[in-house]
Amino acid sequence: MSVQERKARERESRERLIVATARELAEQQGWDAVTTRRLAERIEYSQPVLYSHFGGKREIIGAVALEGAAEMAVALRAATAVAHGPRARVTALARAYLDFAERNPAVYEAMFQLDGGLAFAQEDTPEPLRDAFAALLDVLGEVAGDGVHPALFTEVFWAALHGLATLTRAGRLPPEDTGRRVELLVERLTMV
Repeated sequence: MSVQERKARERESRERLIVATARELAEQQGWDAVTTRRLAERIEYSQPVLYSHFGGKREIIGAVALEGAAEMAVALRAATAVAHGPRARVTALARAYLDFAERNPAVYEAMFQLDGGLAFAQEDTPEPLRDAFAALLDVLGEVAGDGVHPALFTEVFWAALHGLATLTRAGRLPPEDTGRRVELLVERLTMV
């Protein structure tokens, strides 16, 4: 292995450590607790080393969001792959989405509520975000209905899921009724 290859691997390893540490700290104490000083202390590198990888907290949030989007896409596809029929796939998708948001609140917040410097629904949207949307579109596109643009329908359904996730997390909706909300959403918004 050349010196350049070794340095590149070490750099990748440090970046993964920074992102994992930021994610862990955010899940434990919230994003306000994630500072470059704290991260540098936790990973046992100086702040200049941290800044050599990321320009600041915003870029770290973006990296966590991209990692989360990739994980969400995998979770959505896994949940829908074992469901039989369009309605079962949509229900599985909705439950997997809400489950991901509940199990990963800080990651979900990085993905959809904080400024990570990421472009959504644009030409320069990063691939993990495109793939997460595609995981939704793959299932929801088949139930959009005649004359309804599949991507537009997916956006509306996604907005409803995001609202449920956000309101439940904020304590505005009782979590014990989540299953009933999913059933109602699937029944009323889909054509299956």
